[in-house]
Amino acid sequence: MKILLAGDSTVANCPTHEYPMSGWGPHLAPHSYTWAAVHNFAKGGASTESFRDEGLWASLLAEAGEGDLVLIQFGHNDQKRQHLAARTGYAANLRTMAEEVRNLGALPVLCTPVERRHFLDRPSSGAAGGHKDLEQSLEDYPEVVREIGLELGLAVIDLNAWTRGLYLQLGREESESLFCHFGPGSHAHWPDGLADNTHFSQQGAALVAGHVAARLHGLGLVPGGLVGTTAGRG
Repeated sequence: MKILLAGDSTVANCPTHEYPMSGWGPHLAPHSYTWAAVHNFAKGGASTESFRDEGLWASLLAEAGEGDLVLIQFGHNDQKRQHLAARTGYAANLRTMAEEVRNLGALPVLCTPVERRHFLDRPSSGAAGGHKDLEQSLEDYPEVVREIGLELGLAVIDLNAWTRGLYLQLGREESESLFCHFGPGSHAHWPDGLADNTHFSQQGAALVAGHVAARLHGLGLVPGGLVGTTAGRG
């Protein structure tokens, strides 16, 4: 059995010179290797459109077969293109992807896009100080994924809701460790430093992958109830 991943940089294998930046895809195999091999086709900068145009979707479908799982997570880059708005081009592309996977006898699993870590300070009524909250940076893209899941009867892993809850639970300071933040002179590739609240560190990516594995188990998609020893983490 195979798990095939379609997505953007938050799922992809990042270049080695960007270490410790990582998508969650590379961290899924420790949870699944005893029952499924992970094939990660995700690419940085990919949208539902470019993933097809660059031949990545065709390569994924060529590997997919009866009973395989195809996990699909896009949104961050579709959001940057007007014709890929959530309820038009993006939704149409997701529906087509799901249909093509089903035609092969494989099972599409939609993932809402992981949230960015954008904390906001909002005045709290009748109290001193501020109330910390997160920007909903992905607008209605996560909701459209949920709606398509219901419409087509597809399994959905709601990574947007889960990551939002994780960041809020950890708080502004502690959640920073889930992302790539480097001071000046501490990383050869970013000598001036980096404050990236979109791309995960190894720690953050591993937590998301653990949750994905746990949800695959919870959705009944793991054969024989098997799951890696740490799949319930997160």
